[in-house]
Amino acid sequence: MNKLPSIFKSICAIALIAMAAGCATSHPDRDKTAIAAGFKIVTPTTPEQKALYAKLPQDSVTPVKYKGGLYYMMRDSSNGMVLVGNSAQYSVYQEMRYHQRMNNEDLREAQIDEMNNVDWGAWGGGGAAFVGGFAP
Repeated sequence: MNKLPSIFKSICAIALIAMAAGCATSHPDRDKTAIAAGFKIVTPTTPEQKALYAKLPQDSVTPVKYKGGLYYMMRDSSNGMVLVGNSAQYSVYQEMRYHQRMNNEDLREAQIDEMNNVDWGAWGGGGAAFVGGFAP
């Protein structure tokens, strides 16, 4: 019975790690990554900018030809702004996002390893007994 508190602590720790991983992929972090990559924050002010803003999809990076140049834009509807970057900044953004995804994958693998190290026998069964539910 004395193993129960340590198992409970392990499960709570894993739940907290999972919540942190979920938060790591939220939009504010995506926006921060774009800003760190050099994207500029632009608030649409002209009718042309406002019309373009209205056409941008939410939650994605959209390549847009604007005044003879190719730009990458991300609509931030909650703040009424657009994050705008050029090709070089977009390349940096992609690389940063790739590394973030790899870090999140490493975190998930660590969570799985932690779950595999829990002594499930303390719950009244052993290993395979849990496949179909709790063991009697």
